[in-house]
Amino acid sequence: MSNHSIDYSNDFKDISTATLATALFKRGFKNQCIQNISPLHTSGRKLIGTAFTLRYIPAREDLNTIEVFKNPEHPQRVAIETCPENSVLVIDSRKDARAASAGSILITRLHMRGCAGIVTDGGFRDSAEIAALDFPSYHNRPSAPTNLTLHQAIGINEPISCGDVAVFPGDLLVGDADGVIVIPQHLIAELAIECLEMTHFEDFVMQEMITGASTRGLYPPTNPKTLERFNNWKKLRTT
Repeated sequence: MSNHSIDYSNDFKDISTATLATALFKRGFKNQCIQNISPLHTSGRKLIGTAFTLRYIPAREDLNTIEVFKNPEHPQRVAIETCPENSVLVIDSRKDARAASAGSILITRLHMRGCAGIVTDGGFRDSAEIAALDFPSYHNRPSAPTNLTLHQAIGINEPISCGDVAVFPGDLLVGDADGVIVIPQHLIAELAIECLEMTHFEDFVMQEMITGASTRGLYPPTNPKTLERFNNWKKLRTT
């Protein structure tokens, strides 16, 4: 397994999840936004990285005593140590935040290893410490109990569900204040190009709105003169 994944941060740094959601909707993808999660980190840093996954199943008491953490091959700890640089650790916690999916020590380790962020449809413990990290982290809510209380880490880097969205290893996750969206791997390159153009157009529309323009013929650009003005606007920005 490679210690690095492709770094898409420059390609998507100016593209919002809202713009990506619209581009995916146009292609028939309606269920790519991970549900019932929000950013825990307070730095405002954007989440951009390819998916590396960890799957939990319900804990069985005889298999999830505190002693299991002494095993260096425990799947949760293996995932923390093998998630590649520029990747996001995505945890399927079955939408159960009654016990934590991870805490500040493990998440700090991800941060120091150069990973791009962490997402769970469960909860994190030590939430105040995680919030202070300059490391994109998304969860449902804070949760004090250790993961062993209810979760058994069982699968690494396989297709999972997270917040009712299918996440495959290598898919791209982009997160901002609106949430986290999952881009299928085969669409990453074309969405980077299309959505950057959409973002430029939306910037143009916003400028037009501020100067008093109506949405009619502008958004969407049904008036041919709108695109003509937009192209002129782009030229002026690059000169």
